[in-house]
Amino acid sequence: MKFLLPPCPLLPEVETPLDASVTREFVGCKDALFYEAALRYAQSLWRQAKPAQAILQLNKSFMAALDGSEPVLQRWPAPYATLVWFLRHRQADFFIGNPVRHFQHLATRVSGERRELRSWRAWACFHLAREILPASEFPSDHEQIAKDKLVLPEWSEVLEAIRQRGWKGEDATLLAATDGRAMK
Repeated sequence: MKFLLPPCPLLPEVETPLDASVTREFVGCKDALFYEAALRYAQSLWRQAKPAQAILQLNKSFMAALDGSEPVLQRWPAPYATLVWFLRHRQADFFIGNPVRHFQHLATRVSGERRELRSWRAWACFHLAREILPASEFPSDHEQIAKDKLVLPEWSEVLEAIRQRGWKGEDATLLAATDGRAMK
């Protein structure tokens, strides 16, 4: 298979298409190498015109047990800006799903290691997606909101949670992804 889309400049370049084995080898070890592998796989999926799957790999990269001092984060910061880039460069011909709904569901159903932090990261991505994508095409899951009496966290609350619990400097990376826009 050859690549269909140009590379995302915010991710490591890949020369050939990758498959899930690139991250599977890190079972039980979510370190800096895992983080970069997830980003490389996201790039490969993006270039293969599989944006929904590429976004899932951004989610996976957030599973890494890092503290913010790792050199890989200097080169490839937390992928909030990458998500924004994906959403802004989406093409109607390629399935992206509904990122707003996806991140809402992820935030409320995440399990496993560092669950609370990963939930806050999903809320951050929810806010980014909601800000960029037209609500008429990419609505929140209003049924879940009503059924679960879900209260969506405010942007300021999400940012503070990332500041307190995330990788060193992750809050600044998240803010930079908004291009200085005030978020809802």
